[in-house]
Amino acid sequence: MRDILITVIVFGSLPFILKRPFFGVMMWTWLGLMNPHRLAWGFSLNFPFALIVFITTVIAYAFSKEPKQVPGSREITVLAIMLAWMLLTTQFAWFPTPALEQWSKVWRVQLGILITLMLTNSAYRIHLLVWTIVVSLGFYGFKGGIWTILSGGGNRVYGPDGTFIAGNNELGLALNMIVPLIWYLATRAKRIWIRNSLYAGIFFTLVAIVGTHSRGALVGIVCMGMMFVLKSRHRVLPILIAVLFLVLLPQIMPQEWWNRMSTITAPEGKRDESATNRIDAWNRAIAIANSNIAGGGFRVLVYDNGVDAHSVYFQLLAEHGYIGLGLFLLMSVMTWMKASSIRRRVKGREELRWASDLAAMIQTSMVGYASSGAFLGLAYFDLYYILIALVVVLDKIVRAAPASVRANDPRRLVPQARALEPFNGPHGEHGVATRTFGA
Repeated sequence: MRDILITVIVFGSLPFILKRPFFGVMMWTWLGLMNPHRLAWGFSLNFPFALIVFITTVIAYAFSKEPKQVPGSREITVLAIMLAWMLLTTQFAWFPTPALEQWSKVWRVQLGILITLMLTNSAYRIHLLVWTIVVSLGFYGFKGGIWTILSGGGNRVYGPDGTFIAGNNELGLALNMIVPLIWYLATRAKRIWIRNSLYAGIFFTLVAIVGTHSRGALVGIVCMGMMFVLKSRHRVLPILIAVLFLVLLPQIMPQEWWNRMSTITAPEGKRDESATNRIDAWNRAIAIANSNIAGGGFRVLVYDNGVDAHSVYFQLLAEHGYIGLGLFLLMSVMTWMKASSIRRRVKGREELRWASDLAAMIQTSMVGYASSGAFLGLAYFDLYYILIALVVVLDKIVRAAPASVRANDPRRLVPQARALEPFNGPHGEHGVATRTFGA
């Protein structure tokens, strides 16, 4: 039944994608993050739904009147250089076959990011894409939170097999990243039931994160939570949710969970096998990078050391050397700075307050990724690169907006743009339409 339902949804979406290519971006994001076909048990399990949607989107985009341009930015330039460097390191990989297999996945993900970057060219589309991200991963947060409560926290929460978020550690990182985005949507929601549902989603997602029993994810909650309080304009409700979460946590999680979390700060002699393997992998990553400027290529630690890197940073270091790690960090810092620049630029402008709020929550999401990623090997996760693309697009939209707009007079924007799309209503945020930067 699930196989048929997913097939009907995907193939039923193709005519809409041919008419509106951005719908393909939403479908591709849904398939890439949620992986609904991996929840089935029949023919759809390994069916190339994402590839079909992607090809249809490219064809529709090629024949559409959509702007055919990549928003120029230093972040995307660094990303392109990083991908070129990864292609080079793949040519000199220590283990060529698995390296080529991983490269084929990475470049396809980045090609999808490129299409996302070109088609997400208005505030309305940004909003739709954020909703798609939240629904796709929020499903596992809501489901996992309920499962953790009903099972007494004794069973770990996992993602769908054969995906980026299959493991409990990886799912914990992904859920940390969407909590700020759920909050952003909740603060923009006009209907009370939607807003309250999103607040409930935050609570259940936090429960699901601890339900993964991932120590890295717990570190991510702490760091993301602190940044959340610093970046959020509405601090009372987040604090109340946090207090409720902390009060109920001892009632939800068993002693086994507390014992496992206590090993985060355990001295050297009391580390468990997982922590020991992690330290060994990090030392090996440093040794590989020191011996080879290009690193060892994709998946070198798995085949050389027999364990995962257990860290975004050491994964990049081992696979692509100091240059690869440096390019990734440079891109991340530039994205953070651009998000901060967006917030400064729109300060005091009520009609663009949504842009400031979203930039702040993306930064908070990046902190969740950076902190959890220090202990989890998820360097090529789609969502992180989608967030980078969102910041680039957000910056272009803010720059394209008129210098000053009266919030009660949407007509002032109409003569200045050919393509207008709504955001949060028929006339945009607070009655203001926002033009596309590609128009």
